[in-house]
Amino acid sequence: MAAHFGRLRKGATTTAVAAVAVAALSASQAPGVTTDDLGRQAAGAAQPSGDAKTGGAGGGATGDSPYYTDLPPLKSPNPSPSASPTTGTTVSVGEAEAGIPATVLDAYKKAEAELRASKPGCNLPWQLLAAIGKVESGQARGGRVDASGTTYSPILGPKLDGNGFALIADTDHGAYDGDPAYDRAVGPMQFIPSTWAWAGRDGNGDGKKDPNNVYDAALAAGHYLCRFDRDLSVQSQMNAAILNYNNSTEYLNTVLSWLEYYRKGTHEVPDGTGTLPSHSSNSDPGASPSPTTPATPSTPSTPRTPSTPKPGGAGSTSPTPKPPTPSSPAPSPTPPTPTQTVDHLEDANTGKLTATAGSAFGTKVAVRAESKASKGVAKVRVRFTIIGDTDATFTGGESVATVVTGSAGTATAPALVAGEKTGDFTVRATVVGRVLGGLDYTATVTPRQADTLTRTSDTALTCVPGGEFADQVELKATYKGAVAGKVAATATLIKLADDATENDKGPYFKDADGKTIRTLTDLTTDADGVLKLPKLYADDATGTFLLRVNTTGGAVLTVELKVAAAAS
Repeated sequence: MAAHFGRLRKGATTTAVAAVAVAALSASQAPGVTTDDLGRQAAGAAQPSGDAKTGGAGGGATGDSPYYTDLPPLKSPNPSPSASPTTGTTVSVGEAEAGIPATVLDAYKKAEAELRASKPGCNLPWQLLAAIGKVESGQARGGRVDASGTTYSPILGPKLDGNGFALIADTDHGAYDGDPAYDRAVGPMQFIPSTWAWAGRDGNGDGKKDPNNVYDAALAAGHYLCRFDRDLSVQSQMNAAILNYNNSTEYLNTVLSWLEYYRKGTHEVPDGTGTLPSHSSNSDPGASPSPTTPATPSTPSTPRTPSTPKPGGAGSTSPTPKPPTPSSPAPSPTPPTPTQTVDHLEDANTGKLTATAGSAFGTKVAVRAESKASKGVAKVRVRFTIIGDTDATFTGGESVATVVTGSAGTATAPALVAGEKTGDFTVRATVVGRVLGGLDYTATVTPRQADTLTRTSDTALTCVPGGEFADQVELKATYKGAVAGKVAATATLIKLADDATENDKGPYFKDADGKTIRTLTDLTTDADGVLKLPKLYADDATGTFLLRVNTTGGAVLTVELKVAAAAS
């Protein structure tokens, strides 16, 4: 979240009234969140946002650090003008708030356009990105960005050191946030480095993924909101996406209020002239104050020691006791969070990870978070990441999934689904918020297979010398009795049944240039398992010739082709 927030609450009366309106607006739109087997948050029963001093990042993009809480004016973005009490200039209350810096607005709209093409089912409105950008950073501090969309100075949230915020130890060696000890939320959309590492996008096409660039950050935020095949036109799914960004009902209500406001109308203003909100979630009246160190009591003055009585006098000869020096009260030790107690990850009986292209893996990756005493640690977030040249994903189409360990300390990743790329890839399990060695699992995607090939017709395949065969060869592939779609195949005109060498005479195919070829590679059955070969032609040789078709998985079919002169 944004690092620099004003402490003066500007327009408190307006904000308070607006809060009532937002409460009414979102009374049926602000559920809590629950975590499903994908580690994603979904609308459901109310759930507290967690103790900021003991919780982790909660799986959100931001680390649950502060955010601007100013609400939009109750009036529409185009109210009647009035005179400013300080300058006498005619202004519109809503007009200034409705203005979005030109480059920032362009970034939001370009991100919407990209998501409309890549994830049309998400229905992401750019106004949602604008609402989050307003709450996170005041539209990049009023549009203080250069022509490429990069902020003139980094926008950094506070240290996520567990002191009033989530506890997230450094995960990027300070590369993004400049802090080698703890993570900080970074940039206009306030991503924590560990989230940006996998969620970052290049939105302006400069070959870099920079959280301080509004084009990159807006596109990353759009993809983050659209995860898990969400449809943001469904209110409950939009709520879940916003809560996943920052698990706070107040945050949800504030974002929804700005979303509604921007939907009523907005316009661009020059970069650097946008209005900046004035107060944040950690400066509201009535909020729990930050703990302070008790003052050390002052040492009381030492009473004057009575003079020693002269011999024969009436004074006491007992020594004067010294008053005890008060000590500062020792601060109560903060108990470690579950994440802090994790020493390592252990495999939790994950089986062999193998699947055929296009099918689900029968085994899920499972790990156990353990302490030094090898005891399972519950309530720890484990991130599973797919690494390598593969199009395999977790259920839901994502390459990253975060899961909370159960009472036994075990976290099980969502099911893996193989894509069309074959070969090996890696699934890596790491503890969110700790710099610990992860666990790597090798997963293998094997090609689709067929074990049987049959012709779809029993018509004899005949031709006269120098002519072309009237019928094309059409085959159907199956695997264990089921249709075998998208199976690779090869067709070769061979010399003999026991000699698969390519023939140098007889029937042939033609390539794109009309040249003679007798072997076809890179063939694939269609979704119904059907393979239709190109037309066959005959040279001057007569006799019976053989066409052999092989598929991945071992299916083989030999087809007879007869070339004979036409009967007189």
